[in-house]
Amino acid sequence: MAAALSSSLPDTGPLRGEWVTLAPRFPHQEPLRSWWSTPQEGPVRSAVLVLPEVFGVNPWVRSVASRLAEAGHAALAVPLFSRTAPGLELGYGEEDLAVGRSHKDRTRTADLLDDLRLAADWLQRQFPGLPLGCVGFCFGGHVAWLAATLPEVHLTCSFYGAGVVHGRPGGGPPTLEVLSAIRGTMLCVYGSDDPLVPPGDVAAVADALEAVNRDRRRRGEDGGPHRLLVLEGGHGFMCEARPDHRPTAAAEGWRAMLDLFARQG
Repeated sequence: MAAALSSSLPDTGPLRGEWVTLAPRFPHQEPLRSWWSTPQEGPVRSAVLVLPEVFGVNPWVRSVASRLAEAGHAALAVPLFSRTAPGLELGYGEEDLAVGRSHKDRTRTADLLDDLRLAADWLQRQFPGLPLGCVGFCFGGHVAWLAATLPEVHLTCSFYGAGVVHGRPGGGPPTLEVLSAIRGTMLCVYGSDDPLVPPGDVAAVADALEAVNRDRRRRGEDGGPHRLLVLEGGHGFMCEARPDHRPTAAAEGWRAMLDLFARQG
């Protein structure tokens, strides 16, 4: 059931796209009520998975998909709580955050990967042969690391994905350890003053990215290089609805993401 939107969520204006429900194809998958945005003119450059914050596929997340479509990328915003709150849409108030975190705490990596495979498969069937990208924010930024392990996903942009250094959804070793299994390219973007991703965590991510880049160079592999970008701001600086929104940093983050996806367009 969708939760009521908080008054902290501003009007994003008309959105380009429509709701679609992805039907499960294999055991353990769940229906995914997703927002689908496609370019209205010109060639489709790539197909992109959009992974939301703990607030669900709300109007701001749908606006991200719409903006990607305007830039020539077909974008599918998928829910991350398909088993506990498949239609969740929250604002950015404290009560909304508590609700969203309660659902995040009930996710499991295996379930998330099942749903990500369904979404990636659906995208590939819409545009056979088109390369896939992924962008995630907050919790979605963490899950984007998992999505990047899928062989179909070539380019991944993770915005302020917290917790990758310390664990993974449902428990287990740090998600940071999946980096060596990622065949595509990662762009990890963090805020300089993010209390949820302290400097030590950013340094650990930087070290891991550089270690994999060194290994790739040594082996002469084409993938990469992975990249870390730290911009001035706190947690959630990309989102106009959040108190930590920083327009200059958000514009730079958006440009970096589009530059990444342009590599496969």
